[in-house]
Amino acid sequence: MKIAVDAMGGDNAPHAVVAGAVEAAAEYGISIILVGIEQIVQKELDKYPQAQTLPLEIRNATEVVDMLDSPATVFRRKKNSSIRVANDLVKSGEAVAVVSAGHSGAAMATSLFVLGPIEGVERPAIATFMPSIKGTSIILDMGANVDCKPNHLLQFAVMGDVYAKYLLKIPNPRVGLLSIGEEETKGNELTKEAFKLLTETSLNFIGNVEGRDVMSGNADVIVCDGFVGNVVLKVSESVVEAIGLYIREGIGKSLVRKLGYLLMRPAFDSFKRRVDYAEYGGAPLVGINGISIIGHGRSSARAIKNAIRVAAELAKSEVNKHLHEDIEKNMELTRTR
Repeated sequence: MKIAVDAMGGDNAPHAVVAGAVEAAAEYGISIILVGIEQIVQKELDKYPQAQTLPLEIRNATEVVDMLDSPATVFRRKKNSSIRVANDLVKSGEAVAVVSAGHSGAAMATSLFVLGPIEGVERPAIATFMPSIKGTSIILDMGANVDCKPNHLLQFAVMGDVYAKYLLKIPNPRVGLLSIGEEETKGNELTKEAFKLLTETSLNFIGNVEGRDVMSGNADVIVCDGFVGNVVLKVSESVVEAIGLYIREGIGKSLVRKLGYLLMRPAFDSFKRRVDYAEYGGAPLVGINGISIIGHGRSSARAIKNAIRVAAELAKSEVNKHLHEDIEKNMELTRTR
């Protein structure tokens, strides 16, 4: 089992990507194919003497995706880009998953068109693992589809349910529909119609959930369209950054507060680990014939390491097999809407 990693993708590429790959190979024993401009990647790899004994290899890709490139341009014209070559490795069966922290639109579009959607899936979605008071929840879609139909939200719910079962090990995940109120009459036409569909499934649908429930742990799977989901994601990230800033400003130059911080540091470190995106690595693009993990553009080596770990866990869990089976169960319902 090998993971193809886009070595040229991300704000901190290639050094952070290569460093994360070395850590993943050393810590988890995962076999990795680093895809990128061979001379550049090899130069980074040479910084780690231990890399010679690790299951790491390089696959040359002569083109690099620029953040200003449109996804369509990348797919049609940059066929030897690192993200395209990495996906081709999954398509050919040489790798079981692809990891990229580069241009998210290009990464998503390339994985979708190269690997294709699972039969029955109309709209693949980006799923994000969100820390909650009670553990971890899955929210989807987080930006792949800004305009959705009710049956798309139904499929997101099915996909989220499968991921919660086989990745988070939750036997009967609670599925909630993100809206502006708990009552089924609340929301726009999209959420009202989706609510009706979800009540007809075998899912453990608990009804509408509100923004305050995103981190409460009241739902294991939260479903929304990509426009709302992306706003939720960005707001959550900014809140975490703001809290850190407020704490540092509050401590200031006060000796008493600094002493208090030292005593409370273990608690602050624990909080940081729980809300840090680097702990989750990246977001899987669910609903495609393969595994594609889309990392944050600012991914550090630790984030890349964890993204590779998540990709390997998904491959071992055979989540796509279970996803196909569950989509089939709900196929008749989605066909009639």
